[in-house]
Amino acid sequence: MADLATSKTQFDVFRFMKQIGEYFGAKFFLVMNMPPVDALHLASCSVITNWPAELLSEYDEATLLPTSPIFHRLRNTSLPVLFDLATIARERDAKTADRATTILRAHNLLRNASFPVFDFAGNRGAVAISGEWGELSFIDVVLLHHVSAHVFNRLAEIREMDACVKETLTEREIECLSWTSAGKTSIEIAEIMGLSEHTINHYLNRATKKLDTVNRTQAVAKSLRLGLIR
Repeated sequence: MADLATSKTQFDVFRFMKQIGEYFGAKFFLVMNMPPVDALHLASCSVITNWPAELLSEYDEATLLPTSPIFHRLRNTSLPVLFDLATIARERDAKTADRATTILRAHNLLRNASFPVFDFAGNRGAVAISGEWGELSFIDVVLLHHVSAHVFNRLAEIREMDACVKETLTEREIECLSWTSAGKTSIEIAEIMGLSEHTINHYLNRATKKLDTVNRTQAVAKSLRLGLIR
């Protein structure tokens, strides 16, 4: 959990979830905002996942989300939802049961444990791990639910921090980062912007601190990820 608490990016949380999955023998994970009742596509609700793109695509092309009994349960409980392919075959309507089990079996999603969660702002979500492991113990389920709650909340905190950074960076700082990403040196940026090299370095150093990065390369990379520059 210490690794999660110090995570600064979605990728940090992604790596943490991969470790959790490997520990419990789960091949896949999906962290998502809780799909509304009228949602048609699971991909649009995903926050981070290591599901193969073709799996998400097949699931959504078959329009399996609106008729999913699992998501119906997740929307109406605060407890973990555990299921396997037999559960899906039994609880889905005849029209979609075969398609759903075929898709999940093809990707070895034979068992799933899903956990309804909330973030600090009260937004609902769910964290699911899937694979072909054996039975999870009661302690395993409790631990995974606890971890899931912290994962979903940490992702919300990271988004909040990123939003704050966007608001605090000035137009000049963003412009300097943009020119840096284009491969320009401080001297070249100073000539382009009609400022001194000292002023350019000041803007870049201040932007680096605001972005909580250690150098200009990291600052540019984070700015690109946040969509501040292109």
